Amino acid sequence: MEYLIQTPGQLSSQLRALRKARGLSQMQLGAMLGVGQTRIARIERDPTAISLEQFLSILSALGVQMALRPTGAEAAVSGAAAGKRRPTEEPW
Repeated sequence: MEYLIQTPGQLSSQLRALRKARGLSQMQLGAMLGVGQTRIARIERDPTAISLEQFLSILSALGVQMALRPTGAEAAVSGAAAGKRRPTEEPW
């Protein structure tokens, strides 16, 4: 199942829901990540207070991945251009 996240509040709710769905307490998740329960509680309250590396570690511990996908009209354009690749010598 996919969860669309557009605000930090939605991310907070989803992180908590994923942890609970895995049957993990904050203490258990913290132990998996090498942090304390209070750190997990803070992250669930304010997920913007962590680094991307920490965020990806949490997602991995919860058994989920992050995927980026275009929205709206850009999705149609991206889908049509999906087969086209930029030459490797072309700069960003």
